[in-house]
Order: sequence, then structure tokens, then C-alpha cells
Amino acid sequence: MFINHIKTAVLLATISGIFLGFGYLFGGTTGLTIGLIISVGINFVSYWFSDKMVLKIYKAQPLKRVDYPKVYEMLQELSQRYNIKPKYYTIPDNNPNAFATGRSKRHCAIAFTRGLLELMTLDEVKGVAAHEFAHIKNNDILISSIVAMIATAISYLAFFARFAAIFGGGDEDGGNGMELLVLSLLAPFLAFIIQATISRAREYIADATAARTLKTAEPLALALGKLQHNHTEMHLGNNRSAHLFIKNPFRARGFLNLLNTHPPLEERIAKLRSMTI
Repeated sequence: MFINHIKTAVLLATISGIFLGFGYLFGGTTGLTIGLIISVGINFVSYWFSDKMVLKIYKAQPLKRVDYPKVYEMLQELSQRYNIKPKYYTIPDNNPNAFATGRSKRHCAIAFTRGLLELMTLDEVKGVAAHEFAHIKNNDILISSIVAMIATAISYLAFFARFAAIFGGGDEDGGNGMELLVLSLLAPFLAFIIQATISRAREYIADATAARTLKTAEPLALALGKLQHNHTEMHLGNNRSAHLFIKNPFRARGFLNLLNTHPPLEERIAKLRSMTI
């Protein structure tokens, strides 16, 4: 728990530093002040509203018992096992996927795509749900939601920095067009590194937690196997929130996607099936 608080503080400090740096390069001391104000606002929004913004981006709607009665009953059972009561949502997309979001065990949500609920058996959905509950139990969700906000903010900053560098940014008090251009090119890579660093290790841990809670690794292993062979692309959202999902829902595009925010599914399946429970 303490380590996650440290990680959260580091992430919030990171986004503050990025905005301050861009502000200074763009407008000197005036830009520095503006960057400080913006960073405080972004940090506030990241902490309190990042989960709601992510759910809105993916057009999530409350999961209704009448639509998925067996799934709903299964989720209630898992809720009792984990002693966590999240809100449940469905996402109107055919990509089979799921994610957990929120800022604490008392303020959390789990969202499933329509594609996942239609593709998988009830046991497989249970394996996926146990994985998402595990993220909440392990206090991953606030960090993940903040990272999604940071990646989005960095992307917008990079766009405006390139525009400013090309068409004349900076002032005599410290602005520098070349430095802005370099930072604008490096910023998306920084966002990816933050996503990958946070995401890869926590996926293995959540897999293991889910298997131990269910006292079997097979439901999640079977679910990951289906995800491995399904290549339906997500049509909502963008890759700045890819790390939230149980599997990256977006096709590889460009150099950064030669790397991945998630560990390989075959490795996750192998680790699950090698577990002694």
C-alpha cells in the first residue's frame, strides 16, 4: 500500500515537471507560472476524476442484471470473496476486453466489453473478472488511471510543442524552439515508457492473485487463450489508455508499438499453468 502511495506521488510529480518544463521553454518565467497552474489542475483532475473520464471515453454503461443475470450473480460472488464492491459497466465494442478503474477499493469500477461477454463462457468471464478484482485489491487502479491521464496530457503537449517550435514559440526570457521540438518528439516515448513500466509487472501479479482467489488458474488461462487468438480491434478510445485493459486492444502502429504495454499472453498463460495452488 505504501509503495503504491509513493508511485502515485512520483507520477503526479512527473506530470508537474513535464508541464513546468514545457511552460518554461514555451514562455520563460510566465510560461513556468502557467505550467504550474495547469499541472495543479491536471493533478487534481487525475486524482479525483480520471476513472469517470476513462469510462466516458469508452461509452461505458451500467451492467444490468436483467441483461446478464448469470454474469451479475457471478460478480456478486466475487465481490464477497474479495470484500470489494465495485460498480459494473459494459462497453459497446466487439473487442473482447475488460479493465478496472477508480481511486480506491471504496470508489472503483470494472468494465467489460460486449465482445468479451459474448465470446467467453461464464467460467472464462469469471477468470477475467477475478483478474480485474485483483487489480483493485492490489491498489493498481489509481496508478493506472493517473497514467492514462498523463499519457493523454503528454500527447496534447507534444502536439502543441511541435506547433510552437515550427511556427515560433518561446520568448527572450527562456523559450527555445529547438528544445521544444526535441521535447515534443521525446514526450510520446516518455508516455509509453511510463505506461509499460506500470503495466507489465502488475499484469503478472493480478493473474496470480486471481488464480489463488479462485483456487484454480484454468478459467483465466482459458480466457487469455481466447484473447490471444482474437484480433478484433477496439473502435473506441485510443492507445493512451491501452495499459488499463487485460490485453492491449489496439493494433500495432508505428515504432513505439514494436514494444508493448503488456507482457506476452503466451507467457502469462504459461505462468498461470505452472502455478502450484
